[in-house]
Amino acid sequence: MTALERFLKYITFDTQSEEGSEATPSTEKQRALGRVLARELAEMGLEGACLADNGAVYGWLPATPGREDVPVIALIAHMDTAPRVPGGPMKARVVSYEGGVLVLNEEKGIALSPAAFPDLLEQVGKQLVVTDGTTLLGADDKAGVAEIFAAVERLVRDPRLAHGRVAVCITPDEEVGRGADYVDLARLGAAFAYTVDGGPLGTLEYENFNAAAGTVLLHGVNIHPGEGKNKMRNACLMAAQFIAMVPPAEAPAHTEGYEGFYHLCAMTGDESQARLEWIIRDHDQARFAERKETLTRIGAYLERQYGPGSVEVILTDSYYNMKERILPHPQLLDWARAAFRKAGVEPRDVPIRGGTDGARLSYLGLPCPNLSTGGYHFHGVYEYIPVESLEKMTEMLVYLLTGIDGTKKNGKI
Repeated sequence: MTALERFLKYITFDTQSEEGSEATPSTEKQRALGRVLARELAEMGLEGACLADNGAVYGWLPATPGREDVPVIALIAHMDTAPRVPGGPMKARVVSYEGGVLVLNEEKGIALSPAAFPDLLEQVGKQLVVTDGTTLLGADDKAGVAEIFAAVERLVRDPRLAHGRVAVCITPDEEVGRGADYVDLARLGAAFAYTVDGGPLGTLEYENFNAAAGTVLLHGVNIHPGEGKNKMRNACLMAAQFIAMVPPAEAPAHTEGYEGFYHLCAMTGDESQARLEWIIRDHDQARFAERKETLTRIGAYLERQYGPGSVEVILTDSYYNMKERILPHPQLLDWARAAFRKAGVEPRDVPIRGGTDGARLSYLGLPCPNLSTGGYHFHGVYEYIPVESLEKMTEMLVYLLTGIDGTKKNGKI
């Protein structure tokens, strides 16, 4: 099966993960695709192909004769899709894009326009996989799954392609921050890894945000409004005051590249109690610490204004910039750049304005940069992927796995 055929098959499975779920994985429907993936790996002849109890899929492709000393490389992707946009029923289609506005759903007035999405100008004359405007597409990250599986199948079918041992791991729940929790590193047995979970073709990502979550609890005093003078403490207004004190220009809508941000994700409350959910992001460790301190200072200021116990700021680090764990292993980046170029794609080092399972895994001892899938506009109805990108990433992965030589400790290309 080609990567396109696999992708069109995999996206028919609704695999949304669920925030706040205590189940493992967070949604049972992820297992439906997991069972299919495990079976496909087994049918390709991979060793140990299975769906683990926690929902992760594993399989190992043995090294070809003479390549047993090549470092074991793991290819990792995730099967779940983002929880806040419908994941099905899927009505994706392949279209030939000739320029102009691409109507996704005429009835709902949903269209891809170069005015809103300038990257479309680069796709004229190409075939694109698009949504019908009612669901996301799932290129994040079923494109990565399809590309990995298509590349592994090519290695299996062509004995002339010499390679080291390859580990495949497909995780659930990446979109809710739990994907790396399900990876058994001892079982995986890899020296290095790559996630295939990036965006436009050719991107190579080894810098990501430092990330934290912040919960702000504002405790008010509710009194009948007719008797509230000098007594009422309105938690909603306290929340509004807190929000107003956060630097307004340092939000996702106003930042790019290496610029960090504060992002208010959710707010609930009434006069008695209000709750704000923030995420904090910055590539620079010192600026990351300053951002967390800013929220703490705002909370302390308001608590002095409204009284002891009136404001709580709870900060929890989520993940860190993997750059510090990747740069000591420059061969990882050299291998990827060489493989992209062999596939006819010029690589581009791009800082991730987000995180990947690879960031967590790198800090757990498995250096793991991120490779492109070729997709655009993840987590929404405007998501699309060029068919050419699926094909090129399959080629790139084959070149990557066949291009590594040397000892298990270092390797060379």
